[in-house]
Amino acid sequence: MTPELNERLTRVGKGTPAGELLRRYWMPVAPSAELTTAAPKKRIRVLGEDLVLFRDGQGRPGLVEEQCPHRSASLYYGFVEDDGLRCAYHGWKFDCAGRCVDQPFEPENGRLKDKVQAQAYPLQEFCGLIFAYLGPLPAPLLPDWDILRREDGDRLIDMLPVLNCNWLQIMENSVDPSHTYYLHAHTLATKGRAERGAYYYRPIKNLNFEVVKTPTWGGVIKQRVYGGDQAEEERGHPVIFPNMLLSPQRQHLVMHIRTPIDDTHTRIFRVQFTPNDNGRPQPQPAEVPVRYQDSFRNEDGEYHLDTFASQDAMAWETQGQVTDRERETLGSSDRGIVMYRRLLREQIDALAEGKEPIGVIRDPALNNRIKIEVSTGQARMAKMAEAAG
Repeated sequence: MTPELNERLTRVGKGTPAGELLRRYWMPVAPSAELTTAAPKKRIRVLGEDLVLFRDGQGRPGLVEEQCPHRSASLYYGFVEDDGLRCAYHGWKFDCAGRCVDQPFEPENGRLKDKVQAQAYPLQEFCGLIFAYLGPLPAPLLPDWDILRREDGDRLIDMLPVLNCNWLQIMENSVDPSHTYYLHAHTLATKGRAERGAYYYRPIKNLNFEVVKTPTWGGVIKQRVYGGDQAEEERGHPVIFPNMLLSPQRQHLVMHIRTPIDDTHTRIFRVQFTPNDNGRPQPQPAEVPVRYQDSFRNEDGEYHLDTFASQDAMAWETQGQVTDRERETLGSSDRGIVMYRRLLREQIDALAEGKEPIGVIRDPALNNRIKIEVSTGQARMAKMAEAAG
């Protein structure tokens, strides 16, 4: 891959080809639980933009540019009030839509206030997460994923430490199904924990990939065909364009959402759903629990490799913050990566031609509990292991 194409596919700032494409999709920016009465504001960075996330005194979330439109002081240090965020420098106040609603020390009947607008972005809260849309209006619908709405089990939000690498390295890993044998299963086996990676510690006879485009989502489905004593042909599971993975993990179903912070950092939100045994709805907590994962590294600063997350982080981050794809050598097992890159280039080009990218939903009739079936082998093996004690 040429350096020019690598830049085109990886950079996420305003005006960049991939950055403009990613701005056509809703992105999680924080768990709802992180905005509290005691701490109602949070400085965040999304797609290279420095922003302030806050919840006003009426409980409404807002997302505005960090620098005040008045004299560019940080709004993060402002005062959260009933109807907005007041700048700590001169007191100009902005509501959740970025409108200036108060200007102390300006003429009472002046019109300057009506001309001032802080850059603000639409927000929606769903399944314990705050989603933001940073693209042009009107915003599309926030996809109604079935895994985020199901009530027949337990749900948990897992927050991973910030990844010090570009978002595309993480996504390419998700269309690379052969890495699970050595990076996960064999690594755990060398640590005396082979049972944790047993599902993947089987000979792979074949790898299959399929590009999927539907009215509600697009992406690449990957499938492993295992041989040996526990032969199995998986149903497969998808990478959902542009930045998601829906994956069966032991008895859990997990949606991984990768939000680019900037060109060299990424934050991963994982929503884990564990179905109950009877398939019947059960009471859900008012607030989805949030768990913060430990560091990928040990006290010496080395990757401890004790978990899938640490193993993945090592593989992603040691490629470099933005990997040099000009030096790579792809094999036949990397077909999924080629397909995903081709899909990414195709959607960047489509947007440049004024077309709507795949997976952007505007028809409410289509946006109703979007469900994607995935492999069930891991859940089956987890139950067998649990029964065996």
